[in-house]
Amino acid sequence: MYKRQVVLEVARGVTRPVWEPDAGTMALHARAAALAGQLGFALPHQSSGGGSDGNFTGAMGVPTLDGLGVAGAGAHTLDEHIELDSLVPRARLFAGLLATLA
Repeated sequence: MYKRQVVLEVARGVTRPVWEPDAGTMALHARAAALAGQLGFALPHQSSGGGSDGNFTGAMGVPTLDGLGVAGAGAHTLDEHIELDSLVPRARLFAGLLATLA
């Protein structure tokens, strides 16, 4: 009879650097918040847990905004959904922001 051994090795992969907003990011947020106000909705500054690709650009000092997508709730659950009424205003915000950066 043969004896078999199973070995499991766990190695840490890519980690996301901590990203703290700097003056450039806050200026970009102010621009986006002003545009959102013109479109009739608020875009408050907030921090949250988790991570995104913005962790990489933000940590490099590139002004970075995260969370400009559509509004919704229930992230990463079976109840995750978007608010359809947020599609057009968020698209306008994004287009307006891109137009001011060109």
